[in-house]
Amino acid sequence: MKLNVLIFLFGLFFITACDSLDLNPLSDGSGETWNANAEEIEMSLNGLYKDAFWMQDSDEWTDDWTYRDATTAITGATLNGETDFVGTWWTNTYKAIARANLVIQSVDRAAAVLSKEQIDRYAAEARFIRACQYSRLLSHYGNIVYTESTLTIDEALALKQTPKETVLQKIYADFDFAAANLKTTYSTSELKRATAGGAYAMKARIALQMSDWKTARDAAKACMDLKVYRLHDSFDNLFLSKTKNSPETIFGLPRSVALKVTLGGLQDYVPRNAGGYAAKDPSWDLFCAFLCKDGLPIDESPLFDPRKPFLNRDPRCTATIVEFQTPHLGFIFQPHPDSVKVLRTSNNTLVNNNDTRSIAQFASFNGLIWKKGIDADWLLNSWTAEPDKILIRYADVLLMYAEAKIELNEIDQSVPDAINAVRARAYGVSATATTYPAVKTGTQAALRKILRTERRMEFALEGIRYMDLIRWKLAEKVLNKLNYGLLDPADLRTKVVKPGLWFFPQVPQIDDDGVADFSPMFSAGLIKQLTIRKFDATRQYLWPIPSKEVLTSGLVQNPGY
Repeated sequence: MKLNVLIFLFGLFFITACDSLDLNPLSDGSGETWNANAEEIEMSLNGLYKDAFWMQDSDEWTDDWTYRDATTAITGATLNGETDFVGTWWTNTYKAIARANLVIQSVDRAAAVLSKEQIDRYAAEARFIRACQYSRLLSHYGNIVYTESTLTIDEALALKQTPKETVLQKIYADFDFAAANLKTTYSTSELKRATAGGAYAMKARIALQMSDWKTARDAAKACMDLKVYRLHDSFDNLFLSKTKNSPETIFGLPRSVALKVTLGGLQDYVPRNAGGYAAKDPSWDLFCAFLCKDGLPIDESPLFDPRKPFLNRDPRCTATIVEFQTPHLGFIFQPHPDSVKVLRTSNNTLVNNNDTRSIAQFASFNGLIWKKGIDADWLLNSWTAEPDKILIRYADVLLMYAEAKIELNEIDQSVPDAINAVRARAYGVSATATTYPAVKTGTQAALRKILRTERRMEFALEGIRYMDLIRWKLAEKVLNKLNYGLLDPADLRTKVVKPGLWFFPQVPQIDDDGVADFSPMFSAGLIKQLTIRKFDATRQYLWPIPSKEVLTSGLVQNPGY
C-alpha cells in the first residue's frame, strides 16, 4: 500500500507499525513515546499554534480588491480540485486535527502524572483547536470527513463524509468544553493561549456562517458577558506592528522578525515612491462603501464631494485607504496624472512621482493604495513585518451578536448599541456622544443593510469579507461585476471634461446591498475596465474536495466540480 494514497491521510493517520519503515525513531516523538508528561504535552500544544495551521481567507477573493488586471481562482471562476490553496488548506487543516486528536488521547494516557487542572486544560485547548480547524473545513468544503481518533491507513481509507449537522454539533461540543475549562485571561508573564472567550467567539463565528442565529447570538453574548475584552482605543493603531496583545484581540498569534515568523509580501502594498509596487490595492467598490459622516452613502449624502472624495467620510475610509495629497511612508501620495513631482517629506524636496501612471506604468491602476496597518516598519527588515495576526477580535463579536439578533428579528436596544460601540470607536468618541452618526433602531431590513455596511467598513483587509459574501449569498452579485480603474493618463486628459473630476467623474449609485454601479461612467468612456470578475453560483459557495482525495479515496465531490 502506498503511503501517499491520500492527501488528508498524512494528517489523519497515525501508523503504529510497519514491516519496512521505522516510523518510531528514537530521535523523534510519537504517539508511543511522546506526550507522556506535562512538558511534552505542552510542547505538542505549542506546535498547534503554528502559523501554517491558521489560514485566513484572502481579500483577493472579494470585491474589495484589485490587482492590476489579474483575477484569482475564485474571482475568475476557475476554482477546481487542483487549485493550490484548495489542497493546501485541506492538508494542513487535517494535520492540525490529527495532532489535536493525539494530544486529547495522550492526556487520558498520561492522567496518572497530571493534575486535574492540567487534564482539563490540555484537553480543552486541544478541543478548541480541533473545533477551529473543523469549522474551517465545514464552512469552506461543506462535505468533510470527521474523526476524533488517530487512524491507521486502512481505517482512514474506510472513512466517509459526515453529515454537516453532525459535524456542526461536534464542533459546538468542543467549543463548549473549551469554554468551560479554559482560562478567561492570562497574566502578562504567561504565554497567551486559547481562552474561554476565544471559544465563545469562534463558536459564534461558525454558527453565524451556518445560519444558526440562536447559537451565534448566545455564544457572542457569552463572550461579551465575560467583560474581559474591549475595543482598542484607536482603530488606526490597532493593526500596526507596534501594537501587541490589544485588549480587543480575543484570539490571535504573535509575529516576530527575530523568530522569522512575519507578515511577508509587503512590497505589493507599499507605494512605489517608498520602494514598493503598489500592485495590490483597494477597489473602487470598497472606497464607495464607506459612508459619509452623516451616516449616508455617497449617492445620498450632501456632504460627498467627488472632487474631494475623501472629505467628510467615515474615519475608517482614510484609516484604510491613503487619502490623496497626504503624507504616507515618507512622501506625499498623489496619483493625479499631472502630479509628476511630489514632496519627499524627510527633506522637503520634490522628486519624480512614481505613484502616478503618467510617470510609472504600473502605479496603482485605480489611484488607490492601502493604508490600514501599513507603517514605516514595513520598510525595514527585508520587507517583513511583525503585526499580531488577529484571528478574531471583539468588534467582530459585537457585530456578530447584532447580525444574529437582526436575522432572528429580535430588534431591541442591544442591536444598535452593539453597532454603535464599533462605529463610535472609529470616530474616537463614546457611544453616547452626539458627534457621530449613531444608529437608531429600525426595521429588520434597514438594520441588516446598516450592519452589512458596518462590517465592510470595519473589517476591510482582514480576511473577513469573503465569508460574509458567502454567508449573505452576495458573491454571485458582486463577483460578477467588472473591476474598474482610471483611464490611461493620455485619455484622462482628453475625456474627463470637468475640472477636478479626474478620479471618477460621476457619483455612482449605491444599491440596497451597498454595491456601487460604475457602469454609466464606463459606458460614457470615462473610466477603464481592469478585470472581468466571475463567480459561478451553481458551485462556488462551497470549495471542491481536492481532486486527489476524490480520485483515490471515493470521497464524494461537491456539486459542479
